Amino acid sequence: MKTQTLNVSTSRGATTAHVATPDAGAVAAILLIQEWWGINDHIRDIATRYASEGFTCIAPDLYRGKLARDAGEASRLMQGLAIEDGVETIRQTIAETRRAFNVQKLGITGYCMGGTFALRAACEIPEFAAAAPFYGDIPEENVLAQLKVPTLFIAGNRDNWITLQKVNGLQEAARKYSLPVEVVSYDAEHAFFNDTRPEVYNAKAAADAWTRVLAHFRKYLEEAARQTVA
Repeated sequence: MKTQTLNVSTSRGATTAHVATPDAGAVAAILLIQEWWGINDHIRDIATRYASEGFTCIAPDLYRGKLARDAGEASRLMQGLAIEDGVETIRQTIAETRRAFNVQKLGITGYCMGGTFALRAACEIPEFAAAAPFYGDIPEENVLAQLKVPTLFIAGNRDNWITLQKVNGLQEAARKYSLPVEVVSYDAEHAFFNDTRPEVYNAKAAADAWTRVLAHFRKYLEEAARQTVA
């Protein structure tokens, strides 16, 4: 496994993406969208975990190099990031990924703020073949209705931000518009996957979610890519 930096240009300024690639190469890539903290060691660790599972993983820096030191700064950075800005960075990262890596299929995942962007991007960007957002906010109904990508949405029943009401709204929209969405909820708090935050980390829920997400991406990215090549 190796890591590198990918340069990404957008209309609002240049940024970079952290990339982890398996030694044997990969037929599929996963875009990993950051939590509200920025591209920190936890996000880089998740990228490494995906590479260890055979995926190229690309984590674009939506904050253009800024990193929050506390929750107050993280909140300010997140509030200052326009949806259009984040989505454009994701689009441009896709373009750079296509140029730099020989991958057949693309997926997207993200946590917290990154889950919000991952779900919206899955609705708005047709290049993705699968999505797995973790406890991200739900887009407006007219945006959500566009979703055509097989999506595994991970939630926590004790999440005070992405509440049960919001998750139920996602499920109602999925039924209304026949969206390809599966919701898996755990008896856990917001950010339960983050093993650097012992106050919210839930090892059992995180392990089960990781297993489900890997299976989701293997089905819709790796297997589909090999069928395409064949």
